[in-house]
Amino acid sequence: MALLSFLGAIQQVTGSCYLIETHGGAKVLLECGMHQGRRQEEEGNRAPFAFDPGTLDAVVLSHAHIDHSGLLPKLVAAGYKGPVHLTEATGELLELMLLDAANLQEKDAEWESKWRARQGKPPVQPLYTRVDAERMLGQRTPHAYEETFEAAPGVQVTFFDAGHILGSAIVQLDIEDFGQTRRVVFSGDLGNANAPLMKGPTALRQADVLLMESTYGDRDHRDHQATIEELADILQQAHRDGGNVLMPSFAVGRAQDLIFYLGLLYQQGRLPQQAVFLDSPMAIGANKVYARFQDQLDQSHAQAIEGFDKGRRRIEKWLPILKSTQTAEESMTINRFKSGAVIIAGSGMCNGGRILHHFKHNLWRKECHLVIPGFQSRGTLGRSIVDGAQTVKVLHQRIAVNAQVHTLGGFSAHAGQSQLLDWASHFESRPELYLVHGELEKMQILRQALHERLDWKANIPEPGDRIAI
Repeated sequence: MALLSFLGAIQQVTGSCYLIETHGGAKVLLECGMHQGRRQEEEGNRAPFAFDPGTLDAVVLSHAHIDHSGLLPKLVAAGYKGPVHLTEATGELLELMLLDAANLQEKDAEWESKWRARQGKPPVQPLYTRVDAERMLGQRTPHAYEETFEAAPGVQVTFFDAGHILGSAIVQLDIEDFGQTRRVVFSGDLGNANAPLMKGPTALRQADVLLMESTYGDRDHRDHQATIEELADILQQAHRDGGNVLMPSFAVGRAQDLIFYLGLLYQQGRLPQQAVFLDSPMAIGANKVYARFQDQLDQSHAQAIEGFDKGRRRIEKWLPILKSTQTAEESMTINRFKSGAVIIAGSGMCNGGRILHHFKHNLWRKECHLVIPGFQSRGTLGRSIVDGAQTVKVLHQRIAVNAQVHTLGGFSAHAGQSQLLDWASHFESRPELYLVHGELEKMQILRQALHERLDWKANIPEPGDRIAI
């Protein structure tokens, strides 16, 4: 029988990776994500792959986020020469994300090597280079939603809209082995049904094996309208306090949603700040990709979608005080604003990017406000702040966390517990269910909920587990 190996995002949120091997010799890698969070987890990114990349027939990718795609250039550098199957929009977003990731790898290695040289230690090499990323991008093979294609002999794949970010997919694999066909469905990251720009996740009904994410398996998100009201209150309070508002954000998905919400409040006359800065070259580029794939967005929010149409003209109509800062020099001018600014900057978990420079200028100021709009993995700077750290290390300096910290629970791009249960309930039979992409205690809570509400037993695999499909 065909085999499925659980290689990443097992009892943790990041590092998505699964290997499918058939008796006929086909090998398909599902996801090739980067570990993010605690140092020991990130060090795992440098470990050799648990398989020979040169023997793979294909890679199938659910979406562009780095925890699903970030090791693809390393895979190519290690000898993989085959296709990377993905949706059309994912292919475009992946170019933004992996070229940026490669630049960060090179800069971080250069910086670390300088520090090591002063200590008499040998230099370090980047995890991968821009050349590796460019080679990998040449191996992209795009497909439309609901278009079935053969990834390898005996392995048919179909993408369905997951509603998480633009281009995100639920992956269905029909695997023929020993004259039988078995269906594996991987949820990818399922979207929050309340997200303003994305359609809801596609409901599927048939599977033999189901891999389902569990990032928010322990709880539902806060009421959506209540979260918008909370954001409006934070903005008003920051205005009264005379400070800036910092919003660390993922460049793809989260940044576009935040522009929508801020534009909505602006249209309602409830955004008192003087300027909203989108301080992320990747997010600026992602806006253009969203513009090219408008037909995949939720048409019920036509006014907001219009804001992403063909350049900045209509975005400025939706949110006239939005200022996109592409260059480092433009980014530095934001430091002149001691109050009256909303600053959206990467990275989403505060582990790098321009948000760190804004922390340096604002985090220690009690009149400033920090809005955390989404999940923060263990070991990240964002998680430390959410957990109440009084000081944090930012750009080699220890900085006090005096700004008022707010965690908004309703703006997540992931499905909450009830939405996960609802999506799973559409399967007409009870496929063999494995929970992935979640911290262990959250998986355990979701497993209990699945048992109580759907009378469905869920498995929690261990890293490296291998099952017969």
